Amino acid sequence: VQLQASGGGLVQTGGSLKLSCTTPDLTLQYYSVGWFRQVPGKEREGVSCITSGGRTYYTDSVKGRFTISRDNVKNMVYLQMNSLKPEDTAVYYCNADIRPVVGIRRNYWGQGTLVTVSS
Repeated sequence: VQLQASGGGLVQTGGSLKLSCTTPDLTLQYYSVGWFRQVPGKEREGVSCITSGGRTYYTDSVKGRFTISRDNVKNMVYLQMNSLKPEDTAVYYCNADIRPVVGIRRNYWGQGTLVTVSS
């Protein structure tokens, strides 16, 4: 199982990008889906997450600029990124997580998509 992240690219400071995450192997609506990012030499950090119930969470540095959403019909999760800053430059990964019963956890990653914000 591998998630497919797309939508990265090169954008100027203040610009916008919309990342997408999907997979033919899972029904994402049953999973908590998160976006993480990683810069070379640094640890991967959590950016945003949407639970199966629709609750959303954001790291402080992106609050008010990024919006996570899901389209269960299309089996997609999106990350709308506005007002981008150079410090948002990273490889962005999506992750799907489910704990169907106590003691069991299923966790899957995508291959990453590069976001570059030029100053």
